Amino acid sequence: MEERIIAPGELAGEERIDLSLRPKSLAEFIGQPMVKENLGIFLEAAKKRGQPCEHVLFYGPPGLGKTTLAHVIANEMGAHVKVTSGPALERVGDLAAILTNLEEGDILFVDEIHRMNRNIEEVLYPAMEDYALDLVIGKGPAARTLRLDLKHFTLIGATTRLSLLSGPLRDRFGSIFHLEFYGPDEMTAIVERSAGLLGINIDKATANSVATRSRRTPRISNRLLRRVRDFAEVRNEGVFDETAVTGALKALNIDDRGLDDTDRRALKLLIEKFNGGPAGLSTLAAAMAEETDTLEDVLEPFLLQEGFIARTPRGRVATELAYKHLGYPLPENLQLL
Repeated sequence: MEERIIAPGELAGEERIDLSLRPKSLAEFIGQPMVKENLGIFLEAAKKRGQPCEHVLFYGPPGLGKTTLAHVIANEMGAHVKVTSGPALERVGDLAAILTNLEEGDILFVDEIHRMNRNIEEVLYPAMEDYALDLVIGKGPAARTLRLDLKHFTLIGATTRLSLLSGPLRDRFGSIFHLEFYGPDEMTAIVERSAGLLGINIDKATANSVATRSRRTPRISNRLLRRVRDFAEVRNEGVFDETAVTGALKALNIDDRGLDDTDRRALKLLIEKFNGGPAGLSTLAAAMAEETDTLEDVLEPFLLQEGFIARTPRGRVATELAYKHLGYPLPENLQLL
């Protein structure tokens, strides 16, 4: 799938800009109230004990703030953070090099932790439990195990697919937090905050207009905000208003519910080719010439959350909202789907 302007994942070149917009503390972080409340107690207790906090796992769709919260924890604890990802840890030596260089209280953040090699995962078990690294030296009968003591550190994992994480690894995290899609008011507040940091003069109505097209995902709202700013500067005499929002997002083929051409193509296929469903995920992916994982991880979460599709034991079905949004007549048997 080509890069989409409303893709929840980080696009090339965005890391520096995203970093400048990230909140630095729990007080600055907007949304996820239950996560913030429990995380605040969790961190305050660790600071009172004078110890590093326990290992933390964040899971949920991409773009909702898992990486941001990892950096917030580091700032709140006054700790340094080392960032890596599951696919980047190809050999046991890669993990060993990182762990042995961590200082007392440091944080290791592993993004996409569900994609970590199982051999590396097994090395991580004693590191998380006993702060020790067990390395096998040599091969065959002459092989021996060398144990290296590690400084007390905190592992923060992030995943979009909790079900792909093995039970033993999941059980070693002291706290597991699920990040939800953001509400309308939270999204508007996030747009207003980011606009202020970017030096954009925006009123609440215009901020809400950007927020409603942002798929309830902060990363997407920040991206759209920058695109609308470009449009306003070039086509709207520098005025950031509803005209700029409508013009920019029309040019990007993003409608008023945050759906783009790819979303609409998926819904149209489901309605036209499969009579509204049910259609299996692999069947729908084949019809779209996309990977099944792409549909399940990128397209489906938002369409499900917003009620454009529904899951049934026999597959995905288009809902009444999907028919109305795309302008299709409602089938007589829709209530049976």
